[in-house]
Amino acid sequence: MLLIFGVPIQALTGQLMVGLINGAFYSLLSLGVAIIFGMLRIANFVHGAQYMLGAFVAWFLLNLPNIFPGVGLPAVGYWSALFLAPLIVFAVGALIEFLFIRRVYDLDHAYSLLLTIGLTMVIEGLFRLQYGSSGQPYEIPELLMGGRNLGFMFLPYYRVWVILVSVIVCFATWFIIERTKLGAYLRAATEDPELVRAFGINVPMMLMLTYGFGVGLAGFAGVMAAPIYQVSPGMGQNLIIIVFAVVVVGGMGSILGAIISGFLLGIVEGLTKVFWPEASTTVIFVIMALILLVRPNGLIGKVAK
Repeated sequence: MLLIFGVPIQALTGQLMVGLINGAFYSLLSLGVAIIFGMLRIANFVHGAQYMLGAFVAWFLLNLPNIFPGVGLPAVGYWSALFLAPLIVFAVGALIEFLFIRRVYDLDHAYSLLLTIGLTMVIEGLFRLQYGSSGQPYEIPELLMGGRNLGFMFLPYYRVWVILVSVIVCFATWFIIERTKLGAYLRAATEDPELVRAFGINVPMMLMLTYGFGVGLAGFAGVMAAPIYQVSPGMGQNLIIIVFAVVVVGGMGSILGAIISGFLLGIVEGLTKVFWPEASTTVIFVIMALILLVRPNGLIGKVAK
């Protein structure tokens, strides 16, 4: 048996894969949080519930014939849900922004914090009231079932798909916001709204679309997570704390920082489970504390002037 630092290679590569999977979800979720905080200055603690909502929308779409028997509605599979669920979560997020979030833009950050925590409790409470705490199964799409035996590890196709798609979506989002005219309009709408209004641009609409896009990323992550984790009302509850730690490490509001720190911290967490399992649940928060001591603005955060 091949050992690396005294650890079987199967255990090392297996936990590395787990770390990459976790890192993919950390990056997608922290990306949405970073966009919303960086542009709207809202600490969106309801992001975990919106991630859960994306998974539940995918589950609803797949189970339409059972939910509405006799109506003749067809089941909507994973591939269609991958596009429909984020759009639905986007629409719900835009409605939340219109009804609630825009009321606290000009108030102290504590108000947005309390508001989003309250929305989380309401959304998760409603789903828990209906479905309890137990999870709902969601099958891996047939095209991505199985995997390949590499000798030193078994490589599931669906896990590889999640990692690759997460990388593509994260960096495509970064490119759109940082390197395109649309991204420039979004940044300008939050930094100097009066100037943007002078050009005839609807600033409230831009802010609503920005928030909707950020939570749409959470919905997208929820759909991809559904076949790996059971779909349950509390699936985003503990994850959101880790996601905010990831955002702090990368730099509050830094899109590139959220992407890079998400994958790096996922890998560190996975490897910690091999070499020091007892510390695996706290290693991300230890790193966050160290980063705040050495570089309070995060790895790639902008230094406040």
